[in-house]
Amino acid sequence: MKVLIIIPAYNEELNIKNTVEKVKSVSKKSEYSIDYIIINDGSTDKTLDICRENNYKFISLIQNLGIGGAVQTGYKYALENDYDIAVQFDGDGQHDENYIINLINEIKNGSDFVIGSRFIKNLSKFKSTGLRKVGIKILSILIKLCTNKKIYDTTSGFRAGNKKVIKLFASHYPVEYPEPESTVFLLRNNLKVSEIPVEMHERKFGTSSIKPLKSLYYMFSVSISIIITTMYKKGEM
Repeated sequence: MKVLIIIPAYNEELNIKNTVEKVKSVSKKSEYSIDYIIINDGSTDKTLDICRENNYKFISLIQNLGIGGAVQTGYKYALENDYDIAVQFDGDGQHDENYIINLINEIKNGSDFVIGSRFIKNLSKFKSTGLRKVGIKILSILIKLCTNKKIYDTTSGFRAGNKKVIKLFASHYPVEYPEPESTVFLLRNNLKVSEIPVEMHERKFGTSSIKPLKSLYYMFSVSISIIITTMYKKGEM
């Protein structure tokens, strides 16, 4: 079984080495054939230089496409190279590599797509702000109303999909609000989506781009987008 870890990275010069070492440590211990690809999303810092200096496996985008475009590039690479499972693993170091195998096993056990959730069993030491928690709960309720499926961690970027998901995401992946929109899109295509508990950590370096006012705008916009996605014609599998 071939597994690809997709690592989107934008200006992660202080985090990318540690992230790659995490992934490599899992690969060495795993029974699976685990590979990785860094998607350098038009970084303006030394992220690209570090990838070159360390002979990391990477694709460098000539301009910043945002998280949606970067992740879709990873799915296109996975499709072209015939991977069985693709795992999204952020370049900022917040995701815990010890749960990668859990995500893979969930796919092996029958799920088409699995989300690593901070809000099942409350394993994660990383705590979102009150405003973001409220927003995530609102999105959870909206997704339940639109798809009849309860998703607890609607904005988690720690996810994995099988070949059907890889094929679908390679041709259709949301750009603006990829996590909640893509989950709704999969549910609209009658794929089996599940959640498992994972731990996440505070990023050691850098800051999140999501600020309070931006969070409010995000909430309004993504809610409209989810409703539109619910009405979207199903993708061809």
